[in-house]
This record gives sequence, structure tokens and C-alpha cells, in this order.
Amino acid sequence: MASHRKARTTATRIAGLRTSPALGLTTAALTSVALLSQTANAAPAQPRKPSLEEVQKRVDDLYHQAGVATEKYNEAKEKTATQRTRVNGLLDDVAKRTAKLNEARRELGMFAAAQYRTGGMSGTATLLLAKDPQQYFDQDHLMRQLTERQKKAVDDYQTAQLATTKKRTEATKILESLTTSQDDLRTSKLDVQTKLSEARHLLSTLTAEEKARLAAIEKKKQEIARQKAAELARRQAAEEAAAAAQKRKEEQAAKSSDAKASSGTGTSSGSSTGSGTGTGGGTSTDAGSSTGYAAKAAKVLDFARAQIGKPYVWGATGPGSYDCSGLTLAAWKSAGISLPRTTWSQVEAGTTVPVSEAKPGDLVFFYNDISHVGIYIGNGMMIHAPRPGTNVREESIYYMPIHSVVRPA
Repeated sequence: MASHRKARTTATRIAGLRTSPALGLTTAALTSVALLSQTANAAPAQPRKPSLEEVQKRVDDLYHQAGVATEKYNEAKEKTATQRTRVNGLLDDVAKRTAKLNEARRELGMFAAAQYRTGGMSGTATLLLAKDPQQYFDQDHLMRQLTERQKKAVDDYQTAQLATTKKRTEATKILESLTTSQDDLRTSKLDVQTKLSEARHLLSTLTAEEKARLAAIEKKKQEIARQKAAELARRQAAEEAAAAAQKRKEEQAAKSSDAKASSGTGTSSGSSTGSGTGTGGGTSTDAGSSTGYAAKAAKVLDFARAQIGKPYVWGATGPGSYDCSGLTLAAWKSAGISLPRTTWSQVEAGTTVPVSEAKPGDLVFFYNDISHVGIYIGNGMMIHAPRPGTNVREESIYYMPIHSVVRPA
């Protein structure tokens, strides 16, 4: 029986596989499960949305970085302007020297032509051809003068040529530096724009509720800073009161000493009077020095207060807008004091004093990189241009980490 059974061909087996309902369903199910598993494994994990605190920290960091880039921009801009002025001066100088060089070259050409016309005759030949001895001596004297003038012309030409070459070389080097400064200027500008754009994008992703919470966090930060300012104001007031009491005590002691001296002999009285005059002169000088700074500081504060409400614009020095160092520059300029352009230079333009001894008009610098500055107005408060999107305003000096306090004059 078995010998009569027909062998199944490969085609029949494949057809059976295709037409088997149970087997076909199982294969399809397995394939679907495998595909779903691969899809699940391949799908990227959704990024975690940053918390509001993380967003605030990132935005603050970006604004800080933009502030640093702004000062780099200011520095490069100032350097570019200085180098451009210097290059223009050097090029003008080279043009003038070149004109003188051309004049010296023409004079040398004249001497060469004159020498060619005379044929370069010897003194003996000139004497023999002269009509009389006086003519010879006249011609000889003239030739000596021409020789001296020719030598001087050659020397002047060589000197002018050397000086012109030196100035051209100097101008070329300054032009190369100018190109580098211009590259730095463009890089810093792009860096500022990039940081600010990223900060604005982060803020734009917040919902209305998140923006309200962010504003509450900012308000709390400002309140803590104001409390620290108030504490500084109390300490300063107490120190001033103690200093005033000590001064009154010393004045009373001086008056008592004068009274005792006046009850003595006339000579003693005279001596006492002379001593008193000397002391008064010293006090007057100290007061004059203190009053001088106070008068300048008053002008600075008047100017700064008049700018409150004007927008922060990076790279601006007024009159319609300011960045932080642009405001301090303009304010002290109103008092007749010229400050450098950047925070990094301004921090070196005066005497550093402790925060506890800060006086109105002093400059307060912030962050370890000294990338921000404000004008101290007393009671722990300052006027400053904070950052893009804000206006010039009064704020606690403790709103940011303090680096140092500098008295410009």
C-alpha cells in the first residue's frame, strides 16, 4: 500500500502551507507581535519637561552669558574704533611722507642730469678751460656747493625712504589687528544675539500659569534682596551715628582743652589760638575733599535717576537706552569724570572700598567675571540697567552676587 502512495512535491508542500488557515493565522500573529515589539523598542523616549526652577536658572544663565558677551562686544567695538583712528592717522602720515619722498627723488634726478651735462670733468681740466683763475674758483665753489647739496639730498632721501617704510609696516600691522578686532566684534555680537534668542525661546514655551509662577519666584528673590539691603542700611546708619557721637565727644574734649588753656598766661593763650587755627585748617581740607566727592556723586545720581524707565539695549550708551556699563559711563561723564567703556576696565578706574563703606555714587560690580555694574545710591540700593527686556531701575545691590565696590573719584 505504501509503495503506491505518491510523494508530495515541494510545490504541494508550499501550497499546503499557504492554504492552511490555522498555520497562516499563527504566522501572521507572530509577525505582528514581532513588529509591534520592534516599534516599541525603536520609539525614542519623550524628553522630560524641565521644571520651572530649571527654566528660571537656565534663563538667568543665558542672560548672564549675554551680559558677558555684551562687554566683549563693547571692548571689541572700542578697540576697533581706536585702531581705525590710528590706522587713518598712519595712512595720512605715509601719504605725506611719500610726497616728500617723491620730491627728494625729483631733486636727485636734477643733480644727476646736471652731473651728466658737466661730464664729470676733473679739477685740472676745469682750470685749463677756464678763461681766468677767478672763473675757475667760482666754478669750483659752485661744484662744491652742488656736491654738498647732492649729498644732503641723498641722505634726506634715504632717511625719508626708511621712515616711510617703517610707517607702512606699522600701518599694515595695525590693519591686521583691526581685522582681528572686527572679527571679535562680529563674534561677540552673534553670541549676544544667540543667547538672547535662546532665552526668549525658553520663556515662550511657558504656559500662562507657569509665567505667573515664574513672576512670583522673581518677586520673592527681589524681596529677599531688599531685606538684605535694609539690613545694610541699618548697619551703615548705626556706624554713622557712632562716628558722629565720637566726633562730638572729640570736639567737646577739644573745647574743654581750649577753655583750660585760655585761663592760663597770654603766651599760652596765643599758642592755643595758633593750634586751633591749624586744626581748623586740617578739618576744612578733609571736609573739602569729602564735599568734592559728594558734589560729583550728587550729579551722578541726578543723571542716573533721570534715566529710570529707559530700556536696556546692549551696546548702548544713551541717551535713549543703555547697557549696564554704558549707564555708569554716561552718569559719571555728567560729573566731569571719564570712565572706560567696559566693566572690566571700570573696576580698575578707582579705589576699592568695602561694601559696608559704600557711598552714593560708588560703582558696584557683580559676579566673579565682573560682567555687570550699577551705581550705589545708599541704603543698600542701586540704579542699574539690568538686562534685555527690562528698563533702568532701582534695585537692591544684593539682587546679584557682589564682586566689589569702587569709588571712581
